[in-house]
Amino acid sequence: MLFDTHAHYDASRFDADRHALLASMPESGVGRILNAGCDLASSRAAVALAHQYNFVWAAVGSHPDDADHVDAAVLEEYRALAADPRAAAIGEIGLDYHYEDVPRTIQKAAFEAQLALAEELGLPVIVHEREAHGDAMEIIRRHPAVTGVFHCYSGSLEMARELVRMGWYVGFTGVLTFKNARKALEVAENVPLNRILLETDCPYMAPEPHRGRRCDSTMLVHTAQRLAELKGLPLADAARITWENGSRLFGLG
Repeated sequence: MLFDTHAHYDASRFDADRHALLASMPESGVGRILNAGCDLASSRAAVALAHQYNFVWAAVGSHPDDADHVDAAVLEEYRALAADPRAAAIGEIGLDYHYEDVPRTIQKAAFEAQLALAEELGLPVIVHEREAHGDAMEIIRRHPAVTGVFHCYSGSLEMARELVRMGWYVGFTGVLTFKNARKALEVAENVPLNRILLETDCPYMAPEPHRGRRCDSTMLVHTAQRLAELKGLPLADAARITWENGSRLFGLG
């Protein structure tokens, strides 16, 4: 069975078939899904979905694009949502300097505040980090009691090794199957398998041979197969180990 450690089934692209699709997951080889929030509304939706399916878990938090909405009231809402037994993490939170729709200073403040919340609650975090490697590392170093995963990892091998030394995980999406994904392949080949998570980021990032289509968790098998090839392992072993990794990080037993 596979554990999709990062999905967005609350997204509008699933409105037509969300429940039929989710209900089919166990028979499709997907045994666990973590649905990540991006703002308050999607975080509430993630918790609601997790109550409808016993294999779905939620993360709650504000993506950097929503950082300008993170204030004391929103943090209090996340604190309450995170107390739900179906909530397993704070996320996705972090920094995104690609478009900079939200100023960097505001992104950094929201990231710090949500890391502090995770530390207070003893929860792992899911980090979205794009073109902000230095600032992201500087901020997490200030919170050594917090660990989690850098999802859809885009940094260097050196940065990944430092994250592993600090007790963090790196997550790989369907990008691992792309022919031009040299950096991701280098990291996946060299990072210990017990520090790797598999994810779809669905409805985005569909792997080959489905690239360009709406992604869903049934496609995770292609990323798992690519990881297995890189590590010289049978698919079943890569699936089992990454399942154990995700379960350990998110405290799911």
